[in-house]
Amino acid sequence: MHRSDPHILDSQPVIRQLDEGAINRIAAGEVVERPASAVKELVENALDAGATRIEVTVADGGKTLIRVADDGCGIPPEALPLALSRHATSKIDGSDLLNIHSFGFRGEALPSLGAVGRLTLTSRAKGHEAAEIKVSGGQLSAVKPAALNKGTVAELRDLFYATPARLKFLRTDRAEMQAVTDVIKRLAMAEPFVGFTLSDASGGDTRTIFRADPESGDLFDALHGRLATILGRDFAENALKIDATRDGIRMSGYAALPTYSRGAAVAQFLFVNGRPVKDKLLTGALRAAYFDYLSRDRHPVAALFLDCDPQLVDVNVHPAKSEVRFRDPGTARGLIVSGLRHALAEAGHRASTTVAHATLGAFRPEEAPRTPEGKPFVYQAPDRRPSGGYGALNSFQAPAPASYMSEGLRGFDHAPSARVEPVVEDAPEQTPLEEYPLGAARAQVHENYIVAQTSRGMVLVDQHAAHERLVYEKLKRQMAENGVASQALLIPEIIELSQGDAQRLLDAAEDLAKLGLVIEPFGGGAIAVRETPAILGEINAEALLRDVLDELTDQDDSMALQARIEAILSRVACHGSIRSGRRMQVAEMNELLRQMEATPHSGQCNHGRPTYVELKLSDIERLFGRT
Repeated sequence: MHRSDPHILDSQPVIRQLDEGAINRIAAGEVVERPASAVKELVENALDAGATRIEVTVADGGKTLIRVADDGCGIPPEALPLALSRHATSKIDGSDLLNIHSFGFRGEALPSLGAVGRLTLTSRAKGHEAAEIKVSGGQLSAVKPAALNKGTVAELRDLFYATPARLKFLRTDRAEMQAVTDVIKRLAMAEPFVGFTLSDASGGDTRTIFRADPESGDLFDALHGRLATILGRDFAENALKIDATRDGIRMSGYAALPTYSRGAAVAQFLFVNGRPVKDKLLTGALRAAYFDYLSRDRHPVAALFLDCDPQLVDVNVHPAKSEVRFRDPGTARGLIVSGLRHALAEAGHRASTTVAHATLGAFRPEEAPRTPEGKPFVYQAPDRRPSGGYGALNSFQAPAPASYMSEGLRGFDHAPSARVEPVVEDAPEQTPLEEYPLGAARAQVHENYIVAQTSRGMVLVDQHAAHERLVYEKLKRQMAENGVASQALLIPEIIELSQGDAQRLLDAAEDLAKLGLVIEPFGGGAIAVRETPAILGEINAEALLRDVLDELTDQDDSMALQARIEAILSRVACHGSIRSGRRMQVAEMNELLRQMEATPHSGQCNHGRPTYVELKLSDIERLFGRT
């Protein structure tokens, strides 16, 4: 039976000092959430030690074995016991917790691991002999001599054996192994000049799961090579180089074209001063940067690195160190949004190569017909031999004389690029249309698709989707130049909110006014809506304002109002663009292609789908077995 008031105790509680083992197990609960957390801490220690090669071996998803071997600077024998003490670290001296240049700094990882598992630390520093120390359930052994050439080997067995209740909350071995792999890949992205190897030793057999050799060249070349290894060649081919700076923060890395997107946010990698982080502010900014180019069910792919003075960011927010806090979050967010949008605009009409790959994959050779018994059907041509004998037969099968060919067909006897053009004396030499990125229009099929020939192959264009994007970009440009027109309400609409919610909206009032939504305080938690965007027509101001408030609460920024306005612009663009089913003249088709080449983001429609597909001549020839 429960007490009516659980805060009324029968006896005076006694305050006790917890023993060291209990303290370490509690700390381990914050630092070591699962095997992947242990791998992260040990690999980060190896990176801080200056390792150039790191080998990670796990068994049973890391539950029974985690071994991390590196070629770093090592630990002297006399320092091994201190390395396993809480809040003992070589990374900082404790005088300035904001000036942090290393992965680790809290001094909690090794003692936490030793408190919940069986940890063996073997190390050899330069000028010292190799030594080994063991800790099991928080109990330290004596330092002993060991055999090791260089660096450190940290071996953790039977994770959570000292806290068996934690084992019940772990997922399957496969899921834990996937989490470990994800940790290694993120750290491998952060350190492209370091080699990584991940092996699975489950069941006694060791097999390599992931391997990334050290990259060479400058930072961007090394990062590009490492991302190609981790995310695949398709990402490397369709990624844009990002390099932007604002108010002391630099953003670098690679971001994929909008047409190279994913169905979930599983390929978004963000780093702050080389540290992999999962931060709502940064992921929200990434979403906002692609907001106008992807539908809601698609997510961008990117690996972005933000670097700044350590004084501008606090990494001491959580023991897991996966969260950060910027001194000026608006600057970091604005850098991501503006930097990515600038890069996407510079990409122009470019669309991802995977669109062409998917198109080629859709082509399949037609299967030969078969008889009802399942045997290949062999067509027997009827005997049509003329009575004149074999000479007449050969004459019958010979090609028709050239005089019987039409002028149009005769042109195909020559090179594909041959054509008759008017000769104009003293006219400046013009670039052939085939040399333009989207080539020269050759035909229109199904009254919707333009077939263009380029010097490298051919292009198929969706005329409606392409022109829709062109009109949409023009409308957005006009709106940016002239602003969003607003309409004053005859009677202001009063909306009652809590004082905190009202203040959050009023803090964003200036940004909302730029989009045509004018609000004012009306006393207490009430807000008066005086003007609304004219393009939206008659709207439910309260519903709109609450949608904006929800996004401000969740992301510290709102795209709700802008989304509605741009949805209207998109609808107007759809109705004002070339319709499917309209026949176009060659001059019109070529003009559309030239406008696409000159308009940013024209490689995808307003919903993120590609507007054109480019097929290389070599791919086309491969379809027909000509290579």
